[in-house]
Amino acid sequence: METTSRLPDPAAFFPELGGWAASLTKATLNGTIPPATIGLVHLRVGQLVGNTYHTVRQTGMLRKAGESPDRITAVASWRDAPYFTDAERIALELAEAVLTPNPSGERVPDELYLRATRHYDDQALWTLTLVIAQMMFFVPVALIAKPIPGAPLGKNYRTE
Repeated sequence: METTSRLPDPAAFFPELGGWAASLTKATLNGTIPPATIGLVHLRVGQLVGNTYHTVRQTGMLRKAGESPDRITAVASWRDAPYFTDAERIALELAEAVLTPNPSGERVPDELYLRATRHYDDQALWTLTLVIAQMMFFVPVALIAKPIPGAPLGKNYRTE
């Protein structure tokens, strides 16, 4: 059985999304957050929402960027993995906090924010916020449209 997405490429309906997505990517690549951290956060978001499209895509991008297999694999268990810097751990923790309900209080409590300020200045924290938001835009796309995991961009949606 051939794997197909549920929906066609959204660019056919919303051509302006390409420019918007490029602008958001440019904003996140402003140099305040290392590209490796961005990739790790994106992978963790894909894992948290349980989406194969995102986990395959982000894993492939991290491999292409030269990330070690150990670091990529350990993103799922980052809390006890010895492969991450303190700043990377804070970024992963922030992503988890945003995506995970906290039954005992805020998702991002003041204590977590204060720990984050030890590693990131205001611009970097805004950048990290956009890095998480970028994935949060594409999560519903992947969950509803179900693009084909591993297919090249432009060939991962249903064709009529």
